[in-house]
Amino acid sequence: MAIRKIMTVGDDSLRKKAKPVEKIDDRIKMLLDDMSETMYASDGIGLAANQIGILKRIVVADIGDGLIELINPEIVSASGEAYESEGCLSVPNRRGIVKRPREMTVRAYNRDGEYLEYEAEGLLARVFSHEIDHLNGILFIDKAEKLVND
Repeated sequence: MAIRKIMTVGDDSLRKKAKPVEKIDDRIKMLLDDMSETMYASDGIGLAANQIGILKRIVVADIGDGLIELINPEIVSASGEAYESEGCLSVPNRRGIVKRPREMTVRAYNRDGEYLEYEAEGLLARVFSHEIDHLNGILFIDKAEKLVND
């Protein structure tokens, strides 16, 4: 495993749409390991592959309940609205109030190729929404109603 460099605002990979993973092989599993190690080392709670310069539809997240790995995640449904402050490892020292769904259902593959469904609410729904936005080249600063410096 290795800690990867996190791209920051201004890096082109953050604005590109990530491509679907065609095959879950040892390289993808190593990437998942590197992503989780990078996220934990950076005190993050979510990380998308394009944040480390890899244009693959992969997300890792951990809000304190254990690691979740999402390959080719799709938002199946979303409901409610929540306005909360959020930040991003790719936008250092900035926070903003962003409207996100309060609840959502996400489907994705895990590292074993199993297609799973995740019911998320509150912070986990926010993290899933934030990270899936990354996969589509969208940063929280694009949606923030108010930005402040940390």
